[in-house]
Amino acid sequence: MTSTTAKTRSWWGWGNVDDAVTGSEKEELLNRVRLLLPDADLSTHEPPEVADLTVPAPRIQAPTSLGHLASDDLTDRVAHAHGKAYRDVIRNLKGQVDDVPDLVVRPRTEQDVVDVLQWSTDAGVALVPFGGGSSVTGGVEPRGLADTYPGVVCLDMTDMDQILEIDHTSRAARIQAGAYGPAIEDGLKPHGLTLRHFPQSFEFSTLGGWLATRAGGHFATVYTHIDDLVESMRVITPVGAAESWRLPGSGAGPSQDRMFLGSEGTLGVITEAWMRLQDRPRWRTGASVIFNDYSAAVQATREIAQSGLYPANCRLLDPVEAILNAGTPTSGGVLVLGFESASRPMDNAMSVALEICQDHGGTVPDGVRSTDSEQQTTRTGAAGTWRSSFIRMPYQRDALAQSSMIVETFETSCTWDKVEQLRDAVNAAAMSAFESLGITGVVSCRFTHVYPDGPAPYFGIYAGGTWDKTVEQWDQIKKAVSAVLVEHRATITHHHSVGRDHRPWYDQQRSEPFARSLRASKDALDPAGVLNPGVLIDPRPP
Repeated sequence: MTSTTAKTRSWWGWGNVDDAVTGSEKEELLNRVRLLLPDADLSTHEPPEVADLTVPAPRIQAPTSLGHLASDDLTDRVAHAHGKAYRDVIRNLKGQVDDVPDLVVRPRTEQDVVDVLQWSTDAGVALVPFGGGSSVTGGVEPRGLADTYPGVVCLDMTDMDQILEIDHTSRAARIQAGAYGPAIEDGLKPHGLTLRHFPQSFEFSTLGGWLATRAGGHFATVYTHIDDLVESMRVITPVGAAESWRLPGSGAGPSQDRMFLGSEGTLGVITEAWMRLQDRPRWRTGASVIFNDYSAAVQATREIAQSGLYPANCRLLDPVEAILNAGTPTSGGVLVLGFESASRPMDNAMSVALEICQDHGGTVPDGVRSTDSEQQTTRTGAAGTWRSSFIRMPYQRDALAQSSMIVETFETSCTWDKVEQLRDAVNAAAMSAFESLGITGVVSCRFTHVYPDGPAPYFGIYAGGTWDKTVEQWDQIKKAVSAVLVEHRATITHHHSVGRDHRPWYDQQRSEPFARSLRASKDALDPAGVLNPGVLIDPRPP
């Protein structure tokens, strides 16, 4: 069970070359930008050919016993040098591929993982675990490692991609870490089951990557993070295998799985996991609620989040997000609302949620859409436009990056009492950064997830950059907004991971006693300090 796509992956940007934004879609996208930012220079910059890049030759060779798993192909190495963040895409477009792994190694069995770890430990070679490569936080970039380590190996897990076992009685499956999202769902569908974890990167990310980064899925309530779907995990560390028991719950001390969830490849290599499954939904209902007042929209969203209704989708788009990505002009925003169930129609839940919205001035001009089959509801109006835009957003980001636009996001979470103050502060910090850089831009906000005690705001930055300065300009904007998040005690990341890009603010968010325990765990499990150095904690040179 390999990646479900036969298309050509882009080495420099998101997804498949075949699906890039071109033709009329690109022209319409640029026309929307021109309306917002009439002075922006939207000249197109094409990426260089891989053969034209200046890349150092590999400094190491794999031992003979591992040679059949290793690749030193230039395109392979370059494709594993960066993730898919905006700054990754821009540097690729400019041919600035400065940190490239010496080898890409693809284990096929767990014993291969053990053998690669043993070699890496003995040789002092840095080892960066790699899934789909969709990191947007520098989590898979071997940044600066060539200066300290004699070699850098990217451990690509995607050849370990099987659903090994399904327990229908307990509704769980044992799945290898390298399985891509679509392949997992394709394998479970004949059994009437689903993992029901759909991050925006779903097509190009793997189970191991989701676990290692504590990924968030598409659904707004209940099972929002991959953490909630884990029954047990198996992790190979340099000092041995760590495997937890399959249990629905346990109070036996600190959670072993919780230590490895979010560890981003620094403590061990996740090889497989038993994952909790659900029956495939049959009944779905959805609606787009329009508000004239943003504060009222926030209050309605909060009441729904605290109502116990648990919608599958409860995504509040502020007025800027609504016009940019849903094509809906409104002074208060749009709430994209949806329910789904495998066991019963959800019309009553939708009716109650809409009553809450109506109490706060919400209207539903496009009506309610429902279906009683596995097919998605027919999406029209703001919800339909936004969903189509959501799927294309990463590709559109790349097209805009090629035209010197700064297009990137901040995702966080906070309690309900702080959300509007945080939104205002983020907007002010971004606008101040734009002004200091001499550029113009806008800031949008949507809630990706909602909890009884708070939402997860997701801020979009759209600004007209200067081609030869776009990375530096983005870095300055990121510093300004990230400082605001820390000041307001909002998390530096809700579901994108820490990586290398969020380290300065993550270090301020965590407590020193926990930092000490994390460093001690690193020393105990990875005594040679070779696993993904620089992520979560400072590397300890070999």
